[in-house]
Amino acid sequence: MTKIHLVRHGKAAAGFGSHKDPGLDELGRNQAQAVAAMLHKRHDNDRPRLFSSPLARALETSQPLAAKWDCEVGIESRVAEIPSPTEDLRERAQWLQNAMQGGWSALSEGAQAWRQALVDHLLSQTSDCIVFSHFVAINAAVGAATNDDRMRIFAPDNCSVTTLENRDGRLAVVALGVSADTQVN
Repeated sequence: MTKIHLVRHGKAAAGFGSHKDPGLDELGRNQAQAVAAMLHKRHDNDRPRLFSSPLARALETSQPLAAKWDCEVGIESRVAEIPSPTEDLRERAQWLQNAMQGGWSALSEGAQAWRQALVDHLLSQTSDCIVFSHFVAINAAVGAATNDDRMRIFAPDNCSVTTLENRDGRLAVVALGVSADTQVN
């Protein structure tokens, strides 16, 4: 069975409603170093493939582990943040806050297609991998694995690791990452 480790990015320098693509702040960089050390210790003998969202905060989170393993990180847009129906930063923050109170079935066809593309990508993995991603994307994958329509299943902390498996073409939750009251960045 293929194991898929979803790592939420480290603490971003700005939130969803104040910057389109922020990098990590100092705490986030320290979190990225810590999760890299943990993943290196856990997987140094098997070294799963690394993928990242193209967004700066996820890419920056992936770099310490890629440097330890002297490997490339595959850029995968299907594990990026959910696309917003607006470019206005304040409006998109309000849209996300409202959307996260409900379920996927209440969202647009575009948002549902994004979720399905994410799940399809995860299910297409034929070898173990580590994916640096985002709060909503991780919740979308967990929701698909548990057949739960809610957008917010749990609150993965910055640099937490959620592990899923591909079991005969279906995602299954092995372990949820550490949950905390964190800001969605």
